[in-house]
Amino acid sequence: MASIPPPNARGRNMALTAAFLGWLFDGFEMGLFPLIGKPALQDLLAGTGDPSLISQGVDRWFTVIIATFLVGAATGGVFFGWLGDRIGRVKAMTFSIFTYAIFTGLCGFATEAWHVAILRFIASLGMGGEWALGVALVNELWTKGNRAWVAGAIGAAANIGYLLVAFLSLGMNNFLTSVQDIFASLGASQGLSDYLLHNQAWRFLMISGAFPAVLIFFIRLFVPESDKWEEEKKTGSTSHWSTPDLLGVLFGAVVAMIIIWAWSPMGVATPTATVITVVGFCAVVWGFLLPVRRYLQRSTAAGNMSEDMRRKVRSNLVIGATLAGIALLGTWGAAQQAPKWSTELASNGYSHPMQYTQICTALGATVFALLTPVLADILNRRLTYLFCCITAMASSIFFFRFNTQIDTNFFISAFLMGGLTASFYGFFPLYLPELFPTAVRATGQGFCFNVGRIIAAIGGLQLANLIAVFGGDGASKLQASASAFTVLCSVYLVGMILIWFAPETKGKALQ
Repeated sequence: MASIPPPNARGRNMALTAAFLGWLFDGFEMGLFPLIGKPALQDLLAGTGDPSLISQGVDRWFTVIIATFLVGAATGGVFFGWLGDRIGRVKAMTFSIFTYAIFTGLCGFATEAWHVAILRFIASLGMGGEWALGVALVNELWTKGNRAWVAGAIGAAANIGYLLVAFLSLGMNNFLTSVQDIFASLGASQGLSDYLLHNQAWRFLMISGAFPAVLIFFIRLFVPESDKWEEEKKTGSTSHWSTPDLLGVLFGAVVAMIIIWAWSPMGVATPTATVITVVGFCAVVWGFLLPVRRYLQRSTAAGNMSEDMRRKVRSNLVIGATLAGIALLGTWGAAQQAPKWSTELASNGYSHPMQYTQICTALGATVFALLTPVLADILNRRLTYLFCCITAMASSIFFFRFNTQIDTNFFISAFLMGGLTASFYGFFPLYLPELFPTAVRATGQGFCFNVGRIIAAIGGLQLANLIAVFGGDGASKLQASASAFTVLCSVYLVGMILIWFAPETKGKALQ
């Protein structure tokens, strides 16, 4: 059987560009909702009566929508990974980008809070899937010598998106004035302008979230399919995927939502929530793993995969998901909390502390995500992950324990903490593809990275409980919050141990 030739340099560059832009817009849209979510909910809940009830409703719906996003992204990572292994990376990537772009845009036409929750959930399916597909495609097209820089570029992309959101937030007033002027020059009615630009222009910004859909035409015209996946298709191994197995993914998503509900303000007492979490998380893993487990059984029975490879894939799925979960939980316990935490510090004359803190953490994340995979090629995968855990934990503890006011040292430590906690996102695009053969690469990556989101969601919901444990009332709230973030970031200790049980893949070609 003649082998399929790899794409030329132009094709590889187009694939990298598509993956980079897809993940950049992913990051922009992930950072967009925290910016405009509350104004949107204030508008949508305005007719519910008492202002105090509206405020409570905004907080409650905001928590629900963030939770549904995390569960949707985790589910989408597994689903679109499965789709990429079945029909090809490029086709599945176009579907994932279409999903998150169009359904983000539709949020701009919502008239009820639950509309946003449902549309945001569907959009997050595509956001979760795009990462796994882009990483699989680019790694399979690029030669090994270039993969470290390519992994760094993908890892940096989403952080550039977060950076753009922070700048947008800073320049919102000027931005709105410019948009109003454009609308007026186009002859738009005052009613339309008021509808789209009211309350921080949340409708206009949501609708503009549909813009990444234009990437689909670029991808379909210029981005080649993975030659490695085409080889798998020729062998017939892609036919072992079965659509009914996706019922397991649906089951896992429902159980994940039940876990998040249990810890929410609408949930149950802590002991009951703990039991639900332990049992439910096992059920989530079982459901998300069902498609790939069934595939491995059928592929092994048909002779397309050895029993030894089947055992290795199953082991790597568990190890990869745990490593990713540690990194994501640390990020949600540190860098993602930093902008909000900055508002509790003495400002020392600095205005807009949230925005400037996010700019610093995003800049650091962009730089370190680029450098980490290069370090992994110089050292090895295990030592690099260990180094990431040590430095991420140290920088997080320093940031939260030794900053009491907004000053130059605060912003320097924010840059370092944001970068070192995000260094994993340059590491994973290099390492996760090396854990799986081509036939299950997109599904395996999607499972590992996105089950980590479930872990992060569950852990992030413990912040309020941890702050209460440390006496987070009144003047002690600052120290209580710092202590809670420090405890949550101690999860990196687990990573320092676990990495020695993970495969070392430096110098080995993709399976």
